[in-house]
Amino acid sequence: MAGSSAVLEDGSVLSRIDLGLLRIERVLALISGLAVFSLMVLAVVSVSGRNAMNTPLPGYVDWIEQIMPLIAFMGISYTQRDGGHIRMDILVGRLKGRVLWTAEFITTLVALILILLLIWGSWAHFDRSFDWNAPLWSRDSTIDIALPLWPAKLLAPVAFSILSLRLVVQLVGYAKGIIGGGEPAGVPLNRSVAEQAAEEAAHVSGADT
Repeated sequence: MAGSSAVLEDGSVLSRIDLGLLRIERVLALISGLAVFSLMVLAVVSVSGRNAMNTPLPGYVDWIEQIMPLIAFMGISYTQRDGGHIRMDILVGRLKGRVLWTAEFITTLVALILILLLIWGSWAHFDRSFDWNAPLWSRDSTIDIALPLWPAKLLAPVAFSILSLRLVVQLVGYAKGIIGGGEPAGVPLNRSVAEQAAEEAAHVSGADT
């Protein structure tokens, strides 16, 4: 976003749903961060084994193939909550009030439709891989050490489903903004650097008193 973003939290039902969903998103984002760390560990083990004993980690590429969906998908809903995805801030940043909330509502609705289609497609992709009667419940596996691929394929529809819930929360928030005209809870709000600093200072002063 152009500046920093904040999410208004109040005692409304929408805000409570937003915070409840945020707990799930934080866990998924933590898993994504741990996946990045595990990728670095795998690289160190593989390179060290190759240099020290001429024996790299077996199935190194296969493990990367399994870990990459964790990195790619698990944090997308958390990022959406804070307004961190790339978008046309040069235009949106100039909008205010109901015009802004209307534009946000339309773009979020389009994103939700796209995500629902991706859930349908990624679930079908997982379903083609999963089989209760197959060894390790998988019809396909990695090339080197034959890791089942269905766990990695399942991550996409799971992460997209969480993202769809986040988009629904934001749609409700933008609808409230259109109707009421004020700043709604549960959606990322544009904040300049100065405004963000002032809010943080006010928060710290309130904590001190």
